[in-house]
Amino acid sequence: MQTRFILINTSHAGNVGAAARAMKTMGFDDLVLVAPRWPNVLNREETIQRASGALDVLKNARIVATLDEALDGMTHLCATAMTPRDFGPPTVTPREHFEALSNEESATQQGVAFLFGSERFGMSNDDVYRCHACLSIPSNPKFGSLNLGAALQVIAYEWRLALGGYAVQQATVAPVLADASQVAGMLAHWERSLVAIGFLDPLAPKKLMPRLNQLFNRAGVTQEEIHILRGIAKMMDQTASGQKPLPEAATPSKR
Repeated sequence: MQTRFILINTSHAGNVGAAARAMKTMGFDDLVLVAPRWPNVLNREETIQRASGALDVLKNARIVATLDEALDGMTHLCATAMTPRDFGPPTVTPREHFEALSNEESATQQGVAFLFGSERFGMSNDDVYRCHACLSIPSNPKFGSLNLGAALQVIAYEWRLALGGYAVQQATVAPVLADASQVAGMLAHWERSLVAIGFLDPLAPKKLMPRLNQLFNRAGVTQEEIHILRGIAKMMDQTASGQKPLPEAATPSKR
């Protein structure tokens, strides 16, 4: 589905760069500026700095004189406006509207445009009247003002989710779970150590070890954690026998 972000009468160059960055993070690249304050806004230093690497979005962006030009090819228009109006399209949350829009049979044939007004005055009534919906981001009713780049980021995020979203990129290496034999070996070691320190009576063990087995099963211990637990058991053995623990014996517990 073709998606376009339209900034109308933008006055701060940095917001154009922030908008480009927000769009790129969500996989969008169609940006159109309608009569911005700065004719060279796409090349201004503040714009480039705030884009933070989204230079391809800036390179492909277009500057036009009128909203009519910006809307060419778009069939569904979404306004972003906070000011209450006596007349206009229905006001809905982005998530509510996008869910309905993405489920429409004709949705794949649509060109969807998101319109953002100037930082100072917002969108004009005439521009809002042209839209099919007015998007309202749920926010603090006593302070609902969002920076242009931040508002665009929220809209872009919600729209990306409605389109299917992206898979989460793992920031850490997936842990390797200990298998049953490793857990059993660790528990056998712990049983000997608990007897050595006098915590477990081998003549009346009751259900201590099965309960510990269940505890570690629920915890889903990893192979690295098995090494740590065996290191603790080794320290218990040395303490119980009166030996001075060697420095390397404590090493596993620091992992």
